Amino acid sequence: MIAARQLQPFLRGPETPEIGPGPRVQVQPLAVLNRQLDETLSQAGLAGTRARLVRAIVLLWQDQLEAAHAIAQTIETQDGSYVHAILHRREPDYANARYWFRRVGQHPCFDRLARRAQTLLKAKGNSDLAGKLMPRGEWDAFAFVDACEAAAGRPGNDPEGMVLREIQQVEFEVLLDHLVQQA
Repeated sequence: MIAARQLQPFLRGPETPEIGPGPRVQVQPLAVLNRQLDETLSQAGLAGTRARLVRAIVLLWQDQLEAAHAIAQTIETQDGSYVHAILHRREPDYANARYWFRRVGQHPCFDRLARRAQTLLKAKGNSDLAGKLMPRGEWDAFAFVDACEAAAGRPGNDPEGMVLREIQQVEFEVLLDHLVQQA
């Protein structure tokens, strides 16, 4: 889909976001991001709630947590709750993230996320983490919150923390694709 291709560059950069709040050194300023998003969303033909959710997920990826939160908290849908849950996981406010994941329920992205995370973890030889995050082969958002919380106190170069960052990137990509396809 053309819109997804137009938006994927917003989820690229020299490094993936931390599982915590960041900020990274090389993120774009909010005003610049908003101008770029305005143009790209218009070109992609995205408007309304989907465009706001796409904006929120991009801003969240770019460590603009306050701006993303201002958007996510106004959208009371399953997708809005998912963005809101990720935001609180990154803040970190793990209890609040769990609350929002309870509101999410079984999200349509979870099957694709589980498959991609399983492939990633298999390639890295990390079956223990796969078993925690995908018991019975199904994505467990609460287990991912728990894993992020457990990794929060470790150094930035911790191997499991690095893998969690990669899984988080997959989560953002899958959710962005979902939002664009639903538009």
